[in-house]
Amino acid sequence: MSVQKLVIESVTKTFLEKKGGKTTVALRDFNLAIANGEFVCIVGPSGCGKTTLLKLVAGLEQASSGSICLDGKPVTAPGPERGLVFQDFALFPWRDVTGNVAFGPEVLKVPPADRLRTARRCIDMVGLTGSGHKYPSELSGGMQQRVAIARALANNPEVLLMDEPFGSLDAQTRSQLQNELLRIWQENKKAVVFVTHSVEEAVYLSNRVVVMTGSPGTVKQIYNVVLPYPRSRADGGFVSLREEIAGCMAEECR
Repeated sequence: MSVQKLVIESVTKTFLEKKGGKTTVALRDFNLAIANGEFVCIVGPSGCGKTTLLKLVAGLEQASSGSICLDGKPVTAPGPERGLVFQDFALFPWRDVTGNVAFGPEVLKVPPADRLRTARRCIDMVGLTGSGHKYPSELSGGMQQRVAIARALANNPEVLLMDEPFGSLDAQTRSQLQNELLRIWQENKKAVVFVTHSVEEAVYLSNRVVVMTGSPGTVKQIYNVVLPYPRSRADGGFVSLREEIAGCMAEECR
C-alpha cells in the first residue's frame, strides 16, 4: 500500500450564501494522501466538512483552492472511477435490484448482456443472491444499503467513497454490514474513504483514522490502526486506541 492513489493537497472550500452574500469556509488547507488499497476513516465534529470533502473527491463540488488528484490526474467532475455510497441509500424505487445495480454500466453504454452479468456478480458479492427481482420497497434498510454498495461497485471504481453508510441502521445490521464491507474490501483491495460519526466503527474498519477539526475543517490528527483483522472490540489495544481518538474528538468539540 505504498502507491498514492488519491492526493488531496491544500484544499479550501468556501460557500457563498445566496442571501446576504456571506461566505462560509467549510474546509481550509486540507491535506491527505491515500494509498492504493488503503481503508481510511474520517471522523470529526458535526459540521466540520466531512461530507463536503467527499463531494469534492467525488467531483460533485469544486474546491475553491488546492487540488485533488486521482492517479495523478486532477478531479474536475464525477466519474466512474469513484463510487459513492450515501447514508440514505438513494436507490431508484422504480427499478428492481438488478436495474439499480446495472445503472452505472448502463450510463457507460456497456452492452446489456455484460451489464447484466456485472450486476449479478455485484449482487452476489454483497450477499443478495436471488434478490435481483425485488424492488427497494420490498427490502430492509440493511438490504437496501447492500444494493447501494453493489451499485457503487458495478463500475469497478478505483476508490469507494462512503458517507456514513451505516448511520441509519440498527446496531446488529450495522455490525453485519461492517463485516461484509471488510470482506468485500479485502477481496477487491479498493481504496476506501469512509466518513463516520462513530470512533468505534472507524477503529474497527480502517488502516488509518483521520480526525478533523471543527469548522472550518482541516486535519487535526491521523492515527495508524495496526491491529490485525478480524478485530475484537473487546481487545485492549482496540479499546485503548478508541479512547485515545475519542479524547481527541472531545477536545475538538469543546
